[in-house]
Amino acid sequence: MGPVVRSSATVADLGEHAVVQRIRERVRPRAPGVVTGIGDDAAVIEPDRGALAVVTTDTLVEGVHFDRTHSSPGDVGDKALAVNLSDLAAMGAVPRHVLLALSLPPACLAADVDEMIDALLSLAARHRTTLVGGDVTASPGPLVLGVTAIGSARRRRVLGRDGARPGDVVYVSGTIGAAAAGLASFRDATDAGPVPEACRRRHRRPEARVVLGVALGRNRAARACIDLSDGLGDAVHRIAAASGVGVRLDAEALPIHPEARTWFEAAGLDPLAAALAGGEDFELAFTSPSAFRGRLRHVRRQIGELPLTPIGVVTKAREVCLRRDGRDEPLPGGYEHFASLD
Repeated sequence: MGPVVRSSATVADLGEHAVVQRIRERVRPRAPGVVTGIGDDAAVIEPDRGALAVVTTDTLVEGVHFDRTHSSPGDVGDKALAVNLSDLAAMGAVPRHVLLALSLPPACLAADVDEMIDALLSLAARHRTTLVGGDVTASPGPLVLGVTAIGSARRRRVLGRDGARPGDVVYVSGTIGAAAAGLASFRDATDAGPVPEACRRRHRRPEARVVLGVALGRNRAARACIDLSDGLGDAVHRIAAASGVGVRLDAEALPIHPEARTWFEAAGLDPLAAALAGGEDFELAFTSPSAFRGRLRHVRRQIGELPLTPIGVVTKAREVCLRRDGRDEPLPGGYEHFASLD
């Protein structure tokens, strides 16, 4: 059996309707809660009984969120959904349905679109989530993917950013900094040597902490929660602002990815600053009082080996700071789109 030969057909060769049909053929024909899916003017879905709909949307733009020279079409499709699942996780919602808007350059290969869709649908299947509709249009510029994800949560289980109270402990899941190291290794020329593949993968294919978010909501174990799309520093500032409180983080407690730390140091960068501001970790940061320890034990049993690290405390003073070398200093923020274009 010889090597597989990829077709050179572009989306311009196929046309809009053929592209939509290729997507439709990849979606399972009937899924729970879907009355009308792809092929009509709008999707019709049946909400979970007694639950609220939790809706989020994110856009991935070529040249801003990904670069096709170091991300495969499958990486792009996976990431487009993962970042939305991460938002639902931060709200404690179970993912249910997905809408996808594609803006495709005419020269984009149809095989690349197939690969993007297959990766997106593979991730959706792992979370029992269904693609129910969307839009396909031509783009005179970059490739753009817009995803809207719809989740479900009972009213008392919905999480938000505005519930933190003084005395709460601040936690973060997993490790931070790996995605930032992966991205920096693609963009910046350094003498630090090759970045570990684990860091590059965290940038290309982030993992949404859906199981953790749902467990926090169902066990009512968190007062405030947010995902780390733009960095831990940004996330903590947002919780503090929404809740009307302050936060003090302990620099020594932050779980910086060990391979990322080594690479940042070799590149002459401060691992702490890079991890706080780098973004795209897509871990969850949340606050929980000591009275919720029993609830957190239930959460830990449900999430397996994913670490939950206490990294600070919520304070009355409306200051967000970092305790480092025995002194408090202002906590840096994270990534900002328009500021980063200056």
